Amino acid sequence: MSDGFVGGPRTILRIEGACLLACSVAAYAWLGQSWWIFAALLFVPDLSMLGYAAGPGPGALAYNAAHTVTPPLIGLCAAMALGQPLLLGLALIWLAHIGLDRMLGYGLKYASGFGDTHLGAIGRGRPTADTPR
Repeated sequence: MSDGFVGGPRTILRIEGACLLACSVAAYAWLGQSWWIFAALLFVPDLSMLGYAAGPGPGALAYNAAHTVTPPLIGLCAAMALGQPLLLGLALIWLAHIGLDRMLGYGLKYASGFGDTHLGAIGRGRPTADTPR
């Protein structure tokens, strides 16, 4: 469980998320693929939150599986190796989503609850790194 305080690294991780978002969007633009597809699929990884219907443990597992950079990076490498621009675009959309989430402060989840993340606590009335102690 997170105590809602990750200190200075929280800012660095959020900047890193903004960079991931910007680079993913720039690469997608360079590919010249459809912005309609980008818009339609940008929030698809959030469907993983449905895992919380089974409880906080399975929910965190499902959410984290869809919100860690490893699967889309593997997809990116596979797409490049196979010369598959559609798969490349999908991986970039996925990375853009993860970058957006990180930039906004939505981190990977702990099994203790949706609001407990590696970037600190989220939600109303929860302490954050900015909350005086």
